Amino acid sequence: MRLGAVRLFVTDLGRATAFYEERLGLPVRVREERSGFVVLDGGAAPIVLETVPDAAPAEDRELVGRFTGISFEVDDLGATHERLVAEGVAFASAPERQDWGGRLATFADPDGNRLQLVEMPRRGGPPAGLPA
Repeated sequence: MRLGAVRLFVTDLGRATAFYEERLGLPVRVREERSGFVVLDGGAAPIVLETVPDAAPAEDRELVGRFTGISFEVDDLGATHERLVAEGVAFASAPERQDWGGRLATFADPDGNRLQLVEMPRRGGPPAGLPA
C-alpha cells in the first residue's frame, strides 16, 4: 500500500491553483477546472485541489478551511518563511523548534486550509518526513 493522493477542498479553484502554483511552487499536472479539480505535483504524492460549491451540503462545506495535517518539507524554514510572508502568505506564528528537533510553521491558503512547513533536524531526529 502507498499514498495515492492528498485532497484539499477549496471554494475558488482558480485562486487556489494560483496560490499553490505561484506561491508554493507546485507545478500543475492536470487542469480539469470544468470538472472541479486540479492536480498538483506534490512530490511524494499528487495534491488534488477540489472545488466545494457554495450550494454544497454543510458537511461538504466543512471540508474547506480546516487544519489539514499536511506538511511540506523545506531545507531552510527561516528563508522559506520570510519569502512567503513577503508574498502575503498568512502564518499563524513564526517558525518554532519542536521537541523532536525539527522546526514547524503553520500557514493558511486563501480558503483558510491550514498547512505546515517543516524543517527536519540535521541529525538524530525522526526519519525524513515525520511527523507528517
